[in-house]
Amino acid sequence: MSTLVGVDVGGTFTDLFQPGVNGGPPLVVKVPSRPDDPSLAVMDALVAAGVDPTQLIQFLHGTTIATNALIERRGARCALLTTRGFRDVLELGRRDRPHIYGLSGKHQPLVPRDRRWEITERIDYRGKVLIPLDEDGVCELAAALLEEDVATVIVSYLHSYVNAAHEDRTRELLVDVNPDWHVVTSSSVLREYYEFERTSTAVIQGYLQPLVTNYAANLVARLQEWGFAQDALIMQSNGGLIPATRAGERAGHMLRSGPAAGVIAAAQIAQRAGFDRVITGDMGGTSFDVAISLDGRPSEAETTLLDFRLPVRVPMLDVRTIGAGGGSIASVDLGGILTVGPRSAGSYPGPIAFGRGGTEPTVTDANVVLGRINPDRSIGAEGQKLDIDGARRAFAKLGEQLGLDAESAARAVLTVVNTRMAGEIRLITVEQGHDPRDFAFVAFGGGGPLHGAALMREMQLGSMLVPPSPGVLCAMGCVVADVRHDLSRTVERTLPRPGAGAEGRLDVSELTAMFAAQRTEGEHQLALDNLDFASVEVQHFADMAYTGQIHRLRVHVSGDADAESLREAFIAKYRTEYGTELGDLDVVIVNARTVVTGRRDTDSALPPAGGGEVPEPLGSRRVCFEEWIETPVYSRADLRPGCQLDGPLVIDQPDTTVIIEPDMHVRVDDASNLIVSQP
Repeated sequence: MSTLVGVDVGGTFTDLFQPGVNGGPPLVVKVPSRPDDPSLAVMDALVAAGVDPTQLIQFLHGTTIATNALIERRGARCALLTTRGFRDVLELGRRDRPHIYGLSGKHQPLVPRDRRWEITERIDYRGKVLIPLDEDGVCELAAALLEEDVATVIVSYLHSYVNAAHEDRTRELLVDVNPDWHVVTSSSVLREYYEFERTSTAVIQGYLQPLVTNYAANLVARLQEWGFAQDALIMQSNGGLIPATRAGERAGHMLRSGPAAGVIAAAQIAQRAGFDRVITGDMGGTSFDVAISLDGRPSEAETTLLDFRLPVRVPMLDVRTIGAGGGSIASVDLGGILTVGPRSAGSYPGPIAFGRGGTEPTVTDANVVLGRINPDRSIGAEGQKLDIDGARRAFAKLGEQLGLDAESAARAVLTVVNTRMAGEIRLITVEQGHDPRDFAFVAFGGGGPLHGAALMREMQLGSMLVPPSPGVLCAMGCVVADVRHDLSRTVERTLPRPGAGAEGRLDVSELTAMFAAQRTEGEHQLALDNLDFASVEVQHFADMAYTGQIHRLRVHVSGDADAESLREAFIAKYRTEYGTELGDLDVVIVNARTVVTGRRDTDSALPPAGGGEVPEPLGSRRVCFEEWIETPVYSRADLRPGCQLDGPLVIDQPDTTVIIEPDMHVRVDDASNLIVSQP
């Protein structure tokens, strides 16, 4: 029976999700990640799952390879070519600071100054050539670059977003000198103004491109050697997929590959369950990722700051991340304060309870000590038991520094990590004008269902949803995601108005032509992907603002809208966002954007419904909430739609443990989701 498989590589575990066949349950597998070569863990998961490569029609993959390379600064050795006089744009950046109350901060550009060169050329903001490209100078520099041992040459000239001729010609000259170079032009990555952000985005693309290209080629080779001869797709940060063979050219779009997949799956499942306003919380081994989704559409960030003065301006799901996962290490700082994270034990050596040589107490160890995780359960595909005695000894030692016993120290660790996660939820809700009480919380990842009830109580969230396979939801997200291409171009023109002169204003037919060209390019990209789609969806957007304003609003528009309807759409959006409008002030079209999505038929990949009676518990064990309580333990597989139970209780399943706190109520909906509510 043909099937498909999603695999997500995390910092601690590599997860596999295979949809059930003929309405049966899905196959879920977790194996330890291999930081030295993540593709090996992918193969470990496929082998552990017993997947038949000859029956596999698609392999879908989420990976942290790009994110980790950027964090650890192990990308390619690059050179950067700029317009003369703009060599230092990476340092100049924006007027920002790494610490709100201080002026200190260290900026580490991905391309150091001694590998950045100036080229004589100049194009103005309307695309007019003021100084021709010095082609001889480019050729001389290219010959010199051969001695620099660079893998990537990045070209970012002034105003190339409106006229890319000089960048394109420079690319041709560089490739003639050395076809093995990865040559990245800023105009091919981002056709928008903002010199610093465009250059930074091009540099990030060039820095990651060789690494991602090699990783994807290596993965495809391993899959082919295993016997899989079909397409392999990789998740992008915008929640869409791309063929692995094209991953290198979109390396900058893969920085949040795995987390984006989880948000996509969580949003789809929650909407089908009747929740339109959702907070997603993914607690894995090394981090906690939080996002919001409105009406089934996850929020997007137009610019993401990856580090101090390291922005990337590509469409990405707005996922906020902190170092608070199951493997986050607890310690006491020099001031005697208990801290948790961002350091993580990772997959090796991992938490002490995993028995792989870990020596520092982690969040997972705290859950084991407090009875929240069954100490007799196995880990991943390895089958070993948890080392509860080792975890207790570590917390007894930690408690000595705090004047606490082992159990009190473990409770303190959970309080600290839950407070950190709640703070991140506040940042993405309260500080964005949202009331968290109006949202449902989707808890997933290996640790999300363990901590979801505590976060629900802390944030006064309306309800919580735990999907059937929360521990591998990012892998499932790869299975249900579509293929997506985003295109944008700066316009920066004022809309025409009755009675106003036409000089300097946008001829709306130009905007219509831009949208048509973007649609054609997006459909061309889908054709290059060479996949079968159930349908193709095209959406057009305009970034708009009142004249003189810096902040813009993204407005959904039709591809052939006239000036008046564009203005009315913007004013309506402005009124919704700010509760007012600015009268007859001119409106500016800043950017034209088009999203072309190839919809895949993924309904069969979502969890099936079922039916049955309320089961008897497997047994009980002592679990520490505010106090120790003898708590019934249920198997998730036994909880069928229609079940209703009151907390406290523990629900065990292969990929995670679900904790339902006292005074909370849980029911199982028609799609086998757990729906948790509180008084």
